[in-house]
Amino acid sequence: MIKLLVAEDFDIIREDLRDTLSAQEDMEVVGQASSGAEAVALADTVDFDVILMDIEMETTTAGIHAAEQILEKRRDQLVIFLTAHETENMILTSMGAGAVDYIVKGCSDEELLLHIRSAAAGRPMLDGKIQNLLLKEYSRLRSSEKSLLFFINSVSKLTSAERDLVRLLLEGRKVREIADIRCVEVVTVKTQIKGLLRKFGCARTKDVVAMIRELHVEHLF
Repeated sequence: MIKLLVAEDFDIIREDLRDTLSAQEDMEVVGQASSGAEAVALADTVDFDVILMDIEMETTTAGIHAAEQILEKRRDQLVIFLTAHETENMILTSMGAGAVDYIVKGCSDEELLLHIRSAAAGRPMLDGKIQNLLLKEYSRLRSSEKSLLFFINSVSKLTSAERDLVRLLLEGRKVREIADIRCVEVVTVKTQIKGLLRKFGCARTKDVVAMIRELHVEHLF
């Protein structure tokens, strides 16, 4: 039997959850709370296996703080967050607070019960979401690494005049200003810009500036 606490500030949602869970042969709702503070107090007095914790109750992060307090005392308890949004930030929030999973409000009863049973069996579904997030992050980092290598290779091919041109572009200077500062004709600056764009594989000077700022290498110029 999976013993459950339900912490949700909306009475209708909390009652609906209670009814759904209580109807299961392998589940028992042993307590209910309408705030994070109530959830913390209840967790101290009731024996439970899993707590469904709404994140936004008396404050927008009440559930997160309540989960942290509960898990400080009872690391063996399982917290599943109830949230209105499914985002990458939700995954990171769950991980950071020590929750084993999260459930999006309004999901089907089948999905709700699957999350709870999976967590109670030691196979929380959050693990798969974390894996996908980490793979995505690894892919992003690999892409950034390739961009940085390409950029460094491109910088090594710049002439001193082109490096000076990049520095002025980073300052937000326009073509006419650059020509005046360097005491050359506008056409000369435009020619140098074409060469610069070719080396960086960009179509506009804005793209070059954006690349430099994204890679945080302004100091090279």
